[in-house]
Amino acid sequence: QVQLVESGGGLVQAGGSLRLSCAASGRTFTWNAMGWFRQAPGKERELVTVISWNGISTYYTDSVKGRFTISRDNAKNMVYLQMSRLKPEDTAVYYCATARTSWTAYNPNDYNYWGQGTQVTVSS
Repeated sequence: QVQLVESGGGLVQAGGSLRLSCAASGRTFTWNAMGWFRQAPGKERELVTVISWNGISTYYTDSVKGRFTISRDNAKNMVYLQMSRLKPEDTAVYYCATARTSWTAYNPNDYNYWGQGTQVTVSS
């Protein structure tokens, strides 16, 4: 059974940092791109960042460029999201997901496995 489990969320003050982790199990995702999405209350789920299977290609939504960094460890089947200089508008539930392709994918429909999400709350 394929499972993605996020961890590392929590409450942090504006300007602080958090590191999210996503542990994949049930099969290897070495050849799949991996993404982080977020969904704030009353808003649609949006792509935050995605990393290609080999870590060479990444994409960040404009609002997090220069503050967030995605990385992966294929040997451990793990994906990480380092978030720095957090802002209240970063508050959301963060989900990791596996893409059907090896390269960067931008549409939620391009992803076939999802974690349950982890809450990130940034206070002002």
